[in-house]
Amino acid sequence: MKSTDLAGNPLSPTDDAALAHYARALQEFHCYRGDPVATINAATAIQPDFVMGHVLHAWLHLLGTEPEGLAVARDDAAKAAACAPNRREQAHLDAIAHFAGGRWEAAGRVLEDLAIEWPRDILALQAGHLVDFYRGDSRMLRDRIARTLPAWDASLPGYHALLGMHAFGCEETGDYRRAEAQGRRALELEPRDSWAHHALAHVIEMEGRTADGIAWMRERQPHWAEDNFFAVHNWWHLAIFHLDRDEIDEALALFDGPIHGPRSVLMLDLVDASALLCRLQFAGIDVAARWTSIAECWRTSAQPGLYAFNDLHAMMAWLGAGQDANAGDWMAAQRNLDAAQIGDHAEIGATVGEPLLRAFGDLAAGRCAAAVETLRSVRPIAHRFGGSHAQRDLVDLALIEAALRGGQVPLARALINERLVRKPDSAINRRLVARLPC
Repeated sequence: MKSTDLAGNPLSPTDDAALAHYARALQEFHCYRGDPVATINAATAIQPDFVMGHVLHAWLHLLGTEPEGLAVARDDAAKAAACAPNRREQAHLDAIAHFAGGRWEAAGRVLEDLAIEWPRDILALQAGHLVDFYRGDSRMLRDRIARTLPAWDASLPGYHALLGMHAFGCEETGDYRRAEAQGRRALELEPRDSWAHHALAHVIEMEGRTADGIAWMRERQPHWAEDNFFAVHNWWHLAIFHLDRDEIDEALALFDGPIHGPRSVLMLDLVDASALLCRLQFAGIDVAARWTSIAECWRTSAQPGLYAFNDLHAMMAWLGAGQDANAGDWMAAQRNLDAAQIGDHAEIGATVGEPLLRAFGDLAAGRCAAAVETLRSVRPIAHRFGGSHAQRDLVDLALIEAALRGGQVPLARALINERLVRKPDSAINRRLVARLPC
């Protein structure tokens, strides 16, 4: 029996074979490959009282933001709590309870303190990193990881994942050179690390290096597109590169193929499908016939009010498919969130979620002045409902669309100028410029 994991973190007494499965499941989670749920199930089958086995199983079900994952995670936490967890393991259980209860800020704080005391707890770091991402906390995306780097080196399992997470945090805080260096180092250590790959895709997208991005992603495609449950998001990045080059047929082929062709009902995949189609629509492409299948997939698995970021992308599908009743239900859910049941999401829904859903609804209905007013108010705080800079760019595009349609030409011109300074060669920006009156 072991009393520490491979990085030296304290464990409740753990069977050697169970610990080997745990280490493998962690590596699968780091790379978003294989089936870490099945792997950790094998560990708890060997040792039913394996505390960290139940903890990892809980995090795997929580961090995908799937509605049905909540009950699974709560059951896992109950099993772990009955197995005499040590202080580190109990901290994980406290964070899980907060996250499952919608108290994501509190979950992030518990994980922060956990990693301060045990800086080599890679599961606490990865869970915390994803909490920071879902909360749009770009500084903590970087600094949660940065503060632990001196405790690590390449001899420790998961070091590549630490570098990949730091790369993404650096990108989201505008340090593109450090982000690229950390991401490339991560991929040297583990070419299949799809989070590190995605961090570099963000760097290349933010810098407008679309030709480089397409070539790089195609060259490395076997590493991120095969046996990978983060593949759709990386396909989305490739589609965005093509869209920014005005290669519309290529972007549509990716939508019809790996992004939405399998009709995935996973939240993360549906977000990418809605986001790409909405961008194509704002670019003036007729995608009306494609919205219905996305709306059907959202209807299969979405529950309003659990995460405003997901809800906005579901709203895009309802509006695109002309399903106004569903759109109304989603907006009503944002207005009626119960803080006792939903936690942080009640306040985020009221300040960010409901206004954004309402603004997209106003834009679809031709109430452009109302959409402009709402989007201008919520734009400075939109990061609070999560996602990356690249994903939240849809808020800016919606504001420009509302200004153009509503005849607010000076505002539209000013907003387009913002984009031209950052990406002067962007085809999307050129399309926007072409819509301005001479």
